[in-house]
Amino acid sequence: MDFDIPGEDDPRRRAVRSWLAENPSPSSRQLAQAGYVAPQFPPPYGLGADAIHQLIVGEELTKAGIGMPDNPIGIGWAAPTILAAGTQEQKDRYLPPALAGDEYWCQLFSEPDAGSDLASLRTTAVRDGDVWVVNGQKIWTTWAERADFGVLLARTDPHVSKQKGISYFICPMRLPGIEVRGIIEMAGGRHFNEVFFDDVRIPADCLVGTVNDGWRLAKITLGNERVTLSEGGVLWGMGPHTSALLDLARLHLPLGPIERDTLVSLHIEAEVMRLLGLKIVSHLVAGREPGPEAAVKKFLADRHGQKVMRAAKHLSGAGGLTTDLGPFGEEPGEWPWGFAFSPALTIGGGTSQVLRNIIGERILGLPRD
Repeated sequence: MDFDIPGEDDPRRRAVRSWLAENPSPSSRQLAQAGYVAPQFPPPYGLGADAIHQLIVGEELTKAGIGMPDNPIGIGWAAPTILAAGTQEQKDRYLPPALAGDEYWCQLFSEPDAGSDLASLRTTAVRDGDVWVVNGQKIWTTWAERADFGVLLARTDPHVSKQKGISYFICPMRLPGIEVRGIIEMAGGRHFNEVFFDDVRIPADCLVGTVNDGWRLAKITLGNERVTLSEGGVLWGMGPHTSALLDLARLHLPLGPIERDTLVSLHIEAEVMRLLGLKIVSHLVAGREPGPEAAVKKFLADRHGQKVMRAAKHLSGAGGLTTDLGPFGEEPGEWPWGFAFSPALTIGGGTSQVLRNIIGERILGLPRD
């Protein structure tokens, strides 16, 4: 890494602090209007900030205890794609409420027979005048039950190679013909869903980009997804950080040599991922895309999250089997829930097998699988 984080007197820091002094408890809409939700976006949606400026904004908001709006798919995945390929009308219509969290989003990509091999998707969209008629099924759609809109991949030309016949749509989730069925995952949550489309008529102006260019746009979405899913706490930003495991360990002193070795190894892994994140930032500062490093970071982070949860379960002993007892009394069942949820980490957002292929082909130079 060849960059320095600006000091406390940097004018960009002072600008954020001045705004926070005037808005000590900002609403999500105020944060979005100030450009702080996606500072890398150009005005009026963001600040046109480079990577260092983004770090500064994030640090200052974190110090002030200010959180981002609750709309991870809309902000992290849908908005960058709409910004990259949407019309000006689409940007003005969808970006402000997405960034403010006023309209919630989901991602309609995976299908029962098209998960890791996403280009095999079978959901179809057929043009009929001023609408596209969509039929098919999606699965593992996170938060579809609460979403106002979804980003949808559908096949618009069945006569060309599978990547070339896909288009990218904005899908209003309240249209007639859409049925959402919940999937109860083993941790007890209901954020996964099946979504069925039965002659759903999506307005023609909901097409993002051009017809049959959806695969290229999907790669923009998935690139942002893999970076986003590897940030924050060890459960895709949810739940605790690795440092919380050390707090848990202190409650179970003295530790044996196996437990100590495990904790040291996890601490080293967390530091490696932090440095890899800084490497990605350094690429952005230099004007380069993060490239396959995002796949490396997600691959490492997902395995790390599973190991953290296994260590927490081991340290908790019999309490690790309960669902009504939190380790510190503040979040009931946080560690047991995390242990049950963690198997999803190496599947969602790109399976570990797919990420290995990316790493092998784009970093190690191995033949394509």
